[in-house]
Amino acid sequence: MSTPWPPPPPEGGTPAAPDYGLPSSGAPPPYPYAFPPPPGQPPWPGPGPYPPPYPPYPVYVAAPPTNGLAIAALVLGILWLWWVGSILAVVFGHVALSQIRQRGQAGRGMAIAGLVLGYVGLGFLALVILLTVVGTTVHSSAVIVPART
Repeated sequence: MSTPWPPPPPEGGTPAAPDYGLPSSGAPPPYPYAFPPPPGQPPWPGPGPYPPPYPPYPVYVAAPPTNGLAIAALVLGILWLWWVGSILAVVFGHVALSQIRQRGQAGRGMAIAGLVLGYVGLGFLALVILLTVVGTTVHSSAVIVPART
């Protein structure tokens, strides 16, 4: 019975390489399928043209950092903080837009959103001041006319 394993090495020796039936270095390689080609068919041409090389790996470019003042403008515009946040949101939003243009940073949308929310908050502040002034003016100018008896 034959085994696929090579014989064990002799005592103290190196294992012998298995004999796979490879041709000698000067002999031509056997036909790829070990059968001769059918009559009228040319012999197998070999491996043929190789496939084109794979495309190079994609290059990933790191995204530019987000401007910190743009984040601050958005957060302060959302928080409002008795109109202090609205004022700071407008200031930080304008400074952030300027820095984003100069440095090529990300965060333009956040800066614009902070500006819009800040201006909306300042609009409500102006409305509250206007209603307060009108209300106190109307209230203080009201003259109480005594009723006739």
